[in-house]
Amino acid sequence: MDNSAVTPAAKRLADYKPYGFEIKSVDLVFDLDPQRTRVTSRLKIKKTNLSQNKLMLDGEGLALLSFKVNGQVYEAFRVVENGLQVVFPFENADVEIVTECLPSENKSLEGLYYAASTFCTQCEAEGFRKITYFPDRPDVLTTYTVKVIADQEKYPYLLCNGNKTGQGELANGRHWATWHDPFKKPCYLFALVAGNFDQVTDQYTTISGRDVALELYVDKGNGSRGQHALDSLKKSMQWDEQTFGLEYDLDVYMVVAVDFFNMGAMENKGLNVFNSKFVLANAESATDEDYFNIESIIAHEYFHNWTGNRVTCRDWFQLSLKEGLTVFRDQQFSSDMSSHISNRIKQVRVMREHQFAEDAGPMSHPIRPDEVIEMNNFYTVTVYDKGAEVIRMIHTLLGQDGFRKGMDCYFERHDGQAVTCDDFVQAMQDASGVDLSQFRRWYSQSGTPVVSVSKHYDPANNTLTISLKQTHPPTAGQKEKQNLHIPVAWELFDKRTDEVKSGVFSLLNDADDLVIENVNAEQNIALFTDFSAPVKVQQAIDNSESLEIMLYAKDSFARWDAAQSVYSDLIWKRADTGGDVAGDIAAIAQQLISAGISDLGLLSELLSLPGFEYLSEQREKVDVLTLYSAREAVRKSLADALNTFAVDYIEGFENKPYQYETSDAEKRRLKNLLLQYHTLASGQTDLAQQQFSLANNMTDSLGALHALRTPGTLGCFESLMLDFEQKWHDDVLVLDKWFALHAGTDRDDILPTLDLLTSHQRFTFDNPNRVRSVVGTFAFYNVPQFHKEDGSGYQYVADNIIRLNSVNPQVASRIITPLLKWKKLTGPQAENMRLQLTRIADTSGLSKDVYEKVTKSLGSD
Repeated sequence: MDNSAVTPAAKRLADYKPYGFEIKSVDLVFDLDPQRTRVTSRLKIKKTNLSQNKLMLDGEGLALLSFKVNGQVYEAFRVVENGLQVVFPFENADVEIVTECLPSENKSLEGLYYAASTFCTQCEAEGFRKITYFPDRPDVLTTYTVKVIADQEKYPYLLCNGNKTGQGELANGRHWATWHDPFKKPCYLFALVAGNFDQVTDQYTTISGRDVALELYVDKGNGSRGQHALDSLKKSMQWDEQTFGLEYDLDVYMVVAVDFFNMGAMENKGLNVFNSKFVLANAESATDEDYFNIESIIAHEYFHNWTGNRVTCRDWFQLSLKEGLTVFRDQQFSSDMSSHISNRIKQVRVMREHQFAEDAGPMSHPIRPDEVIEMNNFYTVTVYDKGAEVIRMIHTLLGQDGFRKGMDCYFERHDGQAVTCDDFVQAMQDASGVDLSQFRRWYSQSGTPVVSVSKHYDPANNTLTISLKQTHPPTAGQKEKQNLHIPVAWELFDKRTDEVKSGVFSLLNDADDLVIENVNAEQNIALFTDFSAPVKVQQAIDNSESLEIMLYAKDSFARWDAAQSVYSDLIWKRADTGGDVAGDIAAIAQQLISAGISDLGLLSELLSLPGFEYLSEQREKVDVLTLYSAREAVRKSLADALNTFAVDYIEGFENKPYQYETSDAEKRRLKNLLLQYHTLASGQTDLAQQQFSLANNMTDSLGALHALRTPGTLGCFESLMLDFEQKWHDDVLVLDKWFALHAGTDRDDILPTLDLLTSHQRFTFDNPNRVRSVVGTFAFYNVPQFHKEDGSGYQYVADNIIRLNSVNPQVASRIITPLLKWKKLTGPQAENMRLQLTRIADTSGLSKDVYEKVTKSLGSD
């Protein structure tokens, strides 16, 4: 590999040392210009380690214009690759640094950048060093005062963290605004935005009676699509007060929506920056899923005000301290706002389809990693979603009241500090009295535990013994494992009555027995109810027992999980033997239809097959196309079995005016699922075309188009897609849906189609949303075309990763994920994928983001 001579150094948790200086305050002045922005930084620095005589200030891509100490030009420093090394004999000193950066040339969308006539910042994880020289690490907390200067006509809104303290006009058509944030924060939470927007305002009165101004900034003409975001913000503020006693602390809370953004959103203190797709919504342009995501992500970023901002991470290896905890909080909020079971299944799908795969792959890492080359690569489903499951297990073990006491203790001890995951667990343990010493291993141990289950019923004593054994397969970089503290929630139910027993058993040793007394032979047990731990379960259970759980368990998750188990067995039977399973599928469908399930969200889930990624994780090696064909055959059988029911439901559906309510969304979801089955079973397009023409909302418009993405109806699909494009040509967010529909379609001419999409006048490789909608959708979701035997799908994605590597390494690094699984594949796919990874690895100037993933995949055991 060309890159082997210059191997990027790994950063290690074990090497952490406190910064030897305190930044008591920082005063920043931004003189904004798209081509060349001048930043003046004035730091009040106090030495905290008196033996430390070298001050390290991080910086990247900056032009240094002047450096002063205590008002005098100072030259006792040297510019190094990653910043400034300053000889610093002073105990206290005022340092002034003047630099220039190039916002319009910054296509990485990190630091200060200029896109779509707007200045914007993104500083997490290490973007602040692209703005000015500064200790760019999360344990350096200080207060910020900021002055922003810009052209008044082009950039009437000058926004920054905190409360606005002044504004005025200058000569030559420029103006200024000053902001002060009274709360100490790390530089990754710094934010600045300057542009011309529609402003939507509201107000919230906190539990203590303080009035908080709510301000939403969106692209001109989109103000009417911002109300749902503001309503979601108010719900979030109220929920956090009621659930955790946490009140907002500034005079204003601002949200800015921008189109050019690497992430979903960023929780900068008092000034959240959002990807527009997670802010803008109305019935015509946004789906039910869009409405849900906006509410959820608005909540997530707001909840960070305490879990991430007021209490932050000591170092980036502690990322799950804020992200895992805040994901758990937004999940609880979403469950309270809508359907618990629909939310829980959605969360578990992410775990099983994506996180389990990450655990088993070359990028496997604990939720608190031990080392990293590029920190951006650890914004992962492991840190976020598995991290949330670890928090959920603490909640399960402590109970709701015990968890609340732990949260209160955590904030009382650590408000205003940068702390560790251990600090959080210790607060939970001390407040509740529950021993979490073994539980802490979840933070440092990678991989997905496997729990083996066997059952023995003793009719003489009416006891049921559940024998549980935990094992921990080796993972990349971590071969030796220890036993974990695994909470096993269980439910004993009787299909003849509503009687139910339940509890939580702690599995601590290699093997333990759960013994339940007073059990009759008619009762059945469901284990790991509500997905009480992120584990894989192995047990000898026949389909008749699973079907009983599916139909009669009281825990809705257990019912869905049992259905997934039955479907999985039938799909693998088809893949392994080619056997006909249509009769089995028809029987399941009939039982579900006859069960009279009133929860339509649950019914939709029970009628949905396991995702391809979840199925592929059930085997060590996978013949991708055989498995995909087997799943499609079972899906066709299920469609055939449901066709009559589907037609009756669709034709009887009341097409009311759109509103985003849980019950209405669940009805639409079931209807659109059944429309897909009907179109697949019959090959007829009438119902889908009728729905498309009469749709009064985006959910139903896309539902009709999804239903027509089958080989027999592609002609109709393409015709309606032309109509869709003409209608939405000028709406980039809706057009992203059009791009993704095309990119995810199984068609033999997919590569020419992708080329047409990327040459579309509304497509640009500079915009992460556009890239994800085409290249990302193809790589992650178009299974048969991405995995074509000739390797052309892999080559297409590799070509675009190489192109993106020099433009936006973060986006390139995320899209490369499907290419990392070559060792799991059989047939020509394995070698073809490896060849493309090798080609990427040999690319000159490979970013650390991509280098880390490629080399770990090619070098993994």
